[in-house]
Amino acid sequence: MVHVTQFLKFSPTGDLCWRVDIAEHLGHAYNKKKKETWGVCIFIASIDLDEMTFTFTELLKSINISVYTFFQFLKEVDVNMDTVSTKVDSTVSRLKKKYDVLLALYHKFERTCGLIYVEQPSSEISAELNSVLVLKNYWITFLLAKGKVLQVEDDLVISFQLLLCVLDYFIKLSPPAMLKEPYKSSVSAVTVNGSTRTPRRGQNRNTRTSKQIDTDTKVIEVLCKEHDCSLDEVKNVYFTSFIPFLNSIGVVASNGLPEVEVLSKQYEELYLKNKDIDARLFLDRDETLQPDLIACSQLERTPQKNSPEEELNIILPQTPVRAAMNTIQQLMMILNSATDKPSDTLISYFNNCTVNPKESILKRVESLGHIFKKKFAEAVGQGCAEIGSQRYKLGVRLYYRVMESMLKSEEERLSVHNFSKLLNDNIFHTSLLACAVGVVMATYGRNASQNDGTSAETDLSFPWILNVFDLKAFDFYKVIESFIKAEPSLTRDMIKHLERCEHRIMESLAWQSDSPLFNLIKQSKEREGQADQPEPASTLNLPLQHNHTAADLYLSPVRSPKKKASGPPLNATSTSDAQVTVTSQTQKPQKSTSLSLFYKKVYRLAYLRLHTLFYRLLSEHPDLEPLIWTLFQHTLQNEYELMRDRHLDQIMMCSMYGICKVKNVDLRFKIIVSAYKELPNTNQETFKRVLIREEQYDSIIVFYNLVFMQKLKTNILQYASNRPPTLSPIPHIPRSPYQFSNSPRRVPAGNNIYISPLKSPYKFSDGFQSPTKMTPRSRILVSIGESFGTSEKFQKINQMVCNSDCQLKRSAEVSTAPKPLKRLRFDIEGQDEVDGSKHLPQESKFQQKLAEMTSTRTRMQKQKLNDGNDTSGSEEKVLQSEYMVNIGVH
Repeated sequence: MVHVTQFLKFSPTGDLCWRVDIAEHLGHAYNKKKKETWGVCIFIASIDLDEMTFTFTELLKSINISVYTFFQFLKEVDVNMDTVSTKVDSTVSRLKKKYDVLLALYHKFERTCGLIYVEQPSSEISAELNSVLVLKNYWITFLLAKGKVLQVEDDLVISFQLLLCVLDYFIKLSPPAMLKEPYKSSVSAVTVNGSTRTPRRGQNRNTRTSKQIDTDTKVIEVLCKEHDCSLDEVKNVYFTSFIPFLNSIGVVASNGLPEVEVLSKQYEELYLKNKDIDARLFLDRDETLQPDLIACSQLERTPQKNSPEEELNIILPQTPVRAAMNTIQQLMMILNSATDKPSDTLISYFNNCTVNPKESILKRVESLGHIFKKKFAEAVGQGCAEIGSQRYKLGVRLYYRVMESMLKSEEERLSVHNFSKLLNDNIFHTSLLACAVGVVMATYGRNASQNDGTSAETDLSFPWILNVFDLKAFDFYKVIESFIKAEPSLTRDMIKHLERCEHRIMESLAWQSDSPLFNLIKQSKEREGQADQPEPASTLNLPLQHNHTAADLYLSPVRSPKKKASGPPLNATSTSDAQVTVTSQTQKPQKSTSLSLFYKKVYRLAYLRLHTLFYRLLSEHPDLEPLIWTLFQHTLQNEYELMRDRHLDQIMMCSMYGICKVKNVDLRFKIIVSAYKELPNTNQETFKRVLIREEQYDSIIVFYNLVFMQKLKTNILQYASNRPPTLSPIPHIPRSPYQFSNSPRRVPAGNNIYISPLKSPYKFSDGFQSPTKMTPRSRILVSIGESFGTSEKFQKINQMVCNSDCQLKRSAEVSTAPKPLKRLRFDIEGQDEVDGSKHLPQESKFQQKLAEMTSTRTRMQKQKLNDGNDTSGSEEKVLQSEYMVNIGVH
């Protein structure tokens, strides 16, 4: 193939002429595949050379390909992981986000207009107000407003609120005869209140005044109610962003908007400047903007109401917009009773302190509020500053609420009332406030593509908040677990967001050069008589204790976790002072609680990531996993400087490659990174852009050869000898300490039966009903406490259980009888386990059957590990014969 640069031409002014090349060279392509290949190559080259003189839509139309197909083809082109640069990855990610938001909004726009306007208006309505023209005018007005008001292209919530403002404006200009209820009554009410109307659009517009348009709220109230939006938030967007937008394009409210051609021309200028997607083509159902069939089916999951009696059981439509609104509603339910000032209980805690922290807390909240408002406006748009202020206030409410809950827990745990040391700690308060505001931002920042398993974070989510508050990631991590424990009403979405924040901190953010982590490790190594490591490997196979609190971590190493009955009650200040005195006289310096816990969590996360990747690549070599883990753990413990400004997964992949190399197992980096990029929450930049030396970056293979191998060569070669290093213990991996109240919970001991709490007929977090993503095609959902229907479903469940049991027994005939399993206990606190210490009466035959199945399966899995790969075929057949029964308590 001729290299793409041979087709670059220069104009008389010296500029690259891409547009000519598209028409000239793609026009001569012999088949569609070659045409698509040239299009992708030109796109890649133009981004890398900063010479994008055509728009993305122009490119798509030139090669006759859709957005979705183009992105898929781009993945195929980058099969060797070296064709697409991180710069192109970033551009593609931005285009994907923008397309997803536009697609979701257009689908919502079409459905909403169908609910607002009658399909066949009366003959008295002017022909110029036909539905096609209405849709076109509305949509292009919205696109222009979005482009001029918002700088953040993937903010689904503000974009939708802006769309409601556009709808409100046009509905007020529409004759009532065109409208359905309840919009018709709302417009009529506005007319009765003093605004005269005639059927003619021109007459109607000329009779309206700017003051009337600005103050009429009947329509916007209906729109907000119908779409579960906050009226205050939408009105804020209307007056601070939409009205200034109308003024900026020279629109006088009394005369209405310009003709659609004028708006279209202004939008085209914006589109050509951004060189991305021409969203006007949604109106024409242009092939380049059509999504894949799966995305379409998900967006059209809106159920229909058949009768008034069914209304109570209706499952709300779970489009991206609906899912975003539901998530926000859940946050509002938590904060309904909260205030943006300290409660009387908090004031009481403040007054009990040796140094009252009230004034400093209030000043900090106020000063950080000004900073947040400014940064939000810079990121989203200057007209959105008040929106940022609204969201910050919600964060402050959550901040005070969680702080009060934390102090109550500490009071109960320590039997003290004086928390002066903690409440006067600036880093603690900044971290807690950042966590609260971050939860709010993540709730509002739900993007339009979260149902595909991608990260839920947007540009205004974590770690953006750390930069706004000038907070170190390692300090922020200390508050996360306590925050979740202190607020039991957090939704699954919120908890998953915070858990992902914690993981990102452990993966890379805490390892940045300016992180306090490195000073803590240095101090740990300098302690006299202490082992030369942040956390001994011998503790890896011990369960991770979760009895620490934010106070323990922020006051560490001065203060260590104390149990309630461990000693006489002391106030928080005297406790820490007393400990310092005792320590200086009789003990060696205490170990840092925050560092110890951090390393324990890092080890567990590291092993889980390694285990997942290992079984995708090396399942036929199970003996290699403990070797790779030992090298990986050794590097984190003793060569931690390799983590400085790098990513945990980079060390993991290098460890895997190094062990395979010395063990003569053929595993290339290309295969490793191909499997790695399919893991959840991964970024191609992790293996494409690795720090080699100061301000110099290259691929992971270059890092391995020039840095990793040079540092660990002696250690790696030991694994090729007959006396390899002592293997590191496998970390004890507990279930997540973060409980998801709305999620289905698995019955203990690894069987395939799930239960979920009686809270909602659908799961907000994923935007669809719980069974959609939870079960295989053979699923059966049992709703206990409600009408189940015919008895055939129960008979089918019994048959499934019996069939599975028979298959298991036939497979186990060659072995000894399985050992009876102890009683299965559903722990109320969520710690599912096998427990024989308590016997619950009236054990059902169904539960006994489940216990037998689980015992047999567990024994066979152990036998498989002992016998190697000989039994893998029969085991696979047994597992394929099992069914999953979902007991969903709705």
